[in-house]
Amino acid sequence: MITEKDVASSLDALGRVQQAMATVIVGHRDTVRAVLVGLLCRGNVLLEGVPGLGKTLLVRALGGTLGLQFSRIQFTPDLMPADIIGTNIITERDGARRFEFAPGPIFSNIVLADEINRATPKTQSALLEAMEERTVTVSGCSYKLDEPFLVLATQNPIEMEGTYPLPEAQVDRFMLKVNVESPSLEELTRITFLNTEGAGLQLPGPVATREQILMARDAVRSLPIAQGLREYSAKLVLATHPDSPLAPPMVKNYVEYGASPRAAIALILAAKANAFLAGEVHVRPIDIEAAFRHALLHRLILNFKGDAEGVSATAVLDEVWRKVAVV
Repeated sequence: MITEKDVASSLDALGRVQQAMATVIVGHRDTVRAVLVGLLCRGNVLLEGVPGLGKTLLVRALGGTLGLQFSRIQFTPDLMPADIIGTNIITERDGARRFEFAPGPIFSNIVLADEINRATPKTQSALLEAMEERTVTVSGCSYKLDEPFLVLATQNPIEMEGTYPLPEAQVDRFMLKVNVESPSLEELTRITFLNTEGAGLQLPGPVATREQILMARDAVRSLPIAQGLREYSAKLVLATHPDSPLAPPMVKNYVEYGASPRAAIALILAAKANAFLAGEVHVRPIDIEAAFRHALLHRLILNFKGDAEGVSATAVLDEVWRKVAVV
């Protein structure tokens, strides 16, 4: 049973994590918070932005603050599934040859899938089982991944040269998607100072333990949410379906497929995590608003008309948020 002391210890540890990351990550507060929400909810996070915005540095800084096993997979067009999950190799012992499993880099607590959309769809799909079931199957044998386990993937915008669109099934397995924005003038000035003075950036060391993270996860799931807010979350998701009576005109005109049931689950869990990080004892409407776009942004599929007219999923979600009445 989780005690108030356990909750306080976990919250204090997460506060230290955010402070430590702020020493090397300038700005991106929304992105850092979304990554922590994914960690607390056993959810994977997709970070999208043009090169050079600090996506990889952010993930490396998180791994440093948690003191967990960390691995980085650089996705390239020639990367094969076995390079990610591992493979059976022939070994010789006591004069006998046998197959032994050699684990791949997926066997870590925090996995950075760097530039995931530069690999072929076949290789991208190698992550599906690990992201959903927390297991890896090779030659009929299943291997369980250690908890906490989190995939943080970075990708450049799809329209850039040398990239492959992520399969819809894999996109849906990311709990949250965050568009990483360019820094402001003040933030960019600070970035240049940190990277051009003295010894340069130094990644932070561990400031939280595995046990504190696992306790925080349990505390998040046990956080109560009112039935009215649960129904409101379901309405928001249903409003993204063009055949739903809750759908606003923009959805009916420009959306081919709305968000899946995973979106409703992700929305409620992320709202719980946001409330927990704020030190609240129950979920508030503001927590749902904070999680709404990150949980649904990557789950909308626009139709031909929407693509042709340059409508964005963000604009559609903004319309849904305005039209669906708050509880």
